[in-house]
Formats: sequence, C-alpha cells, structure tokens
Amino acid sequence: MEILADVGGRPGLDCRGFCSYCYFKGVKAIRPFGCKHCMPFHKGCDYCSRAILEGYPGFKPLDMVVFEVAQRSFGSIPDKVTISGGGDLSCYPDLLPLARMVGQRDVPVHLGYTSGKGFAKGDEAKALIDAGVKEVSFTIFSSNVELRRKYMNDRHPSAALSNLRLFCQNCDVYCAAVLIPGVNDGHELERTCNDLADMGAKGLILMRFANIREQGLILGNAPIIPGIVPHTVQDFKRIVSEIAENYNFRVTGTPLWDPFTGAPFALATHKTEISKLPQVEKEATIITSSIAQSMLSTIFDELGGRVNVVSVNKDVGCLITIEDLKALDLKNVKDTVFIPGRVMAHDVEIRKILSRDGRDRRVFRGPDRLTVDGEMSISMDVRQVLDMEIEAFRELIDELNALGV
Repeated sequence: MEILADVGGRPGLDCRGFCSYCYFKGVKAIRPFGCKHCMPFHKGCDYCSRAILEGYPGFKPLDMVVFEVAQRSFGSIPDKVTISGGGDLSCYPDLLPLARMVGQRDVPVHLGYTSGKGFAKGDEAKALIDAGVKEVSFTIFSSNVELRRKYMNDRHPSAALSNLRLFCQNCDVYCAAVLIPGVNDGHELERTCNDLADMGAKGLILMRFANIREQGLILGNAPIIPGIVPHTVQDFKRIVSEIAENYNFRVTGTPLWDPFTGAPFALATHKTEISKLPQVEKEATIITSSIAQSMLSTIFDELGGRVNVVSVNKDVGCLITIEDLKALDLKNVKDTVFIPGRVMAHDVEIRKILSRDGRDRRVFRGPDRLTVDGEMSISMDVRQVLDMEIEAFRELIDELNALGV
C-alpha cells in the first residue's frame, strides 16, 4: 500500500517564484472547461474550475497532512509514503518533521517534486535522508548555476545542487529538465548529463517546453516565453534517443518518448503482444492527439482496421478542449466516437459539436490512460509497460465491442 501525503501549495507562490518556463505562469481566471466529473446538466466542477489550476489556498498545516495520511493508511503500515503537492517541497516549512513522522517504522519516503529552491545551506538533504527519504524527484533544469538562477528564479543554486548530490549519493534520484531551445539543450544538456552521471542519478526525464496552445497551454497564458520556438516533436525525440544512448542512467521524454520501453504505445512496436488483445468486432472512430494518432492507428490496423483514428491539433490527448473539437473535420468520423477519458470538455457540448454536420453521433469517453509517458515509464521495465497497455486496451476494446456499430 502506497500513501500520498499532500502538502498543498500554489505554483509560483509556494516555490519562491515562478520558473520562467512554468506551465502556470501568467494564468488568468478561466471559465470551467467541463470534464468527465461534471454533471450532465451543469458544466463546471471542482476539478475543471479549481484543481486543474492547482488552486490550493497554500501549504497545509502539518497536523492536517498527518491526519490525512493516518486516515488513508487505515491503521496499517504503508509500503511507501509519497510527499507531494502544488508547491515546491523544499519550500514546505514542515518538510523535515513530516518526513520523520511518515517515515517511522522504516517506511520509505518519496519526495514527489522538488527543485531545491527552498534549500539555502547546501546540506538540508542529510536530515531528510536520516528521516527516511529513499527516493527523490528533482527538477534540475541545468547544472549551470547561472542558468538555474536566471531561468528558475533560484536564489541559492549552488545550495540546491549540493543537496542534489547528497540525495544522489543516498537515494534513488530521478531528475527532470524542461528543454528550452538555445538555453539548456545542446552542450549545456551534455554538461548537465555529465554532472548527473558523476553524482549518481538514476534517471533523467526530459520535458519538451510548451509555448503555444497546440502544445498544451490551455490556461490562456501562451506564450510563456515570447519568441521561443520549442523543439519539434521529431527533434525532441531525437534528443531523448541520443542522450539515452550516451549515458548509463535511464532517460525518458514527455510527451514522448522512452527508448528503453518504447512508451508511449509500446504495443505499436511490439506487435506480437497485440495478439493478446480481444478481437475488434464493431466499427467506431477514436479521436486522439496529434502525437498519439500514428501509433494508435498502427495498433488498430493490426486489430483488423474496423476502427479509424483521427487527430485534433493538440499534442496531448488529456488537454484536448472543445475548441480543438470544433476545428475537427468530421468527414472521416463514424457514428460512434471514443475520446480520451480526460478530455477537458463537457459531454453535452462534445456531442453537439461532433454532430454539427447533421449526423447524430454517439460519443463515449475511453479509459483515462492507454499508455504511460516518460514520467511514469522511467521507473518501469518493458513488461510492466506492455502489461499496463494491454489491460487498458482490453478495457477500450470491450467498450468498442459493446457500444460500436
């Protein structure tokens, strides 16, 4: 049993200031998108009006977090406790006492996200390690202290990197870096990777910088950095592959790709595994993201071609909104349609938009997740990824066979 200790916190406010590339920087008040949690008769719920904005009121008091952990554990000793939240954990004032409390009885503690911006001395990691921290997710961006100072708003970059080294020497550390072209890619990325190899990091997640709506900025704050053109999907995939080939630690990318497991949609390159899936007996259309379209098409072509896959102009499926569906050409969309489970739109509006050509289409949400991105797959092996995908595709195919034409 794994338990989440949610400490709350607000992006930009409980992390010593926004990083220059932060997804939440410049977010304005938005109208609710609608989502799968909304009631049919009302667009807007807590998730699509508040939670998607990481709308915490601030860090939670220590006693509240401990009480919530106790409730979730049901009196049992958990296998692991992950401390996470909307801010930077290194800025949470009670991080050390919380780690000591949840790490009692040798329970391993995972720090779910920190950039180290709250560390000022350079040795804060020692006490956290003694308290039971065994795994750390650490946003490094760059090991160049001046780049961290400028782009991460890090007031003590040397202290943050000193703590990162201590964590790497004693814990399983998975680092992350949002890649900004001309800033921390190229030779700077090689320098960072050399430093991570020297420190002993277990892995590095490379994140493609998003700067326009089509890349996932749905909160009205594009562009985040004016004038920056992010890497193309093809260039980003090439960078991930090259870094993975040149270093011994695990390297993955998000929104794609994992050279070790083949995720996302590893089934597309492990076609013998597709035979484990049920037969597709009905016809339907799947609407997905621009990145997923070709891989999903490959899988469903192997399953007989009764399902066609069309894409909207959005890189990530769970960030598809009603505006993306309005722009979709419906000529190849069949009478039964499946969309990603987490599409950010209200079901009533979706059906209306997808029937605007006069065909009364039935629309269903598929599973929340058909595959995994680099943030998840970095700690998985090939078999785990394939098993997860097979289970998710079985669920989707069962829906297709029950609801298709």
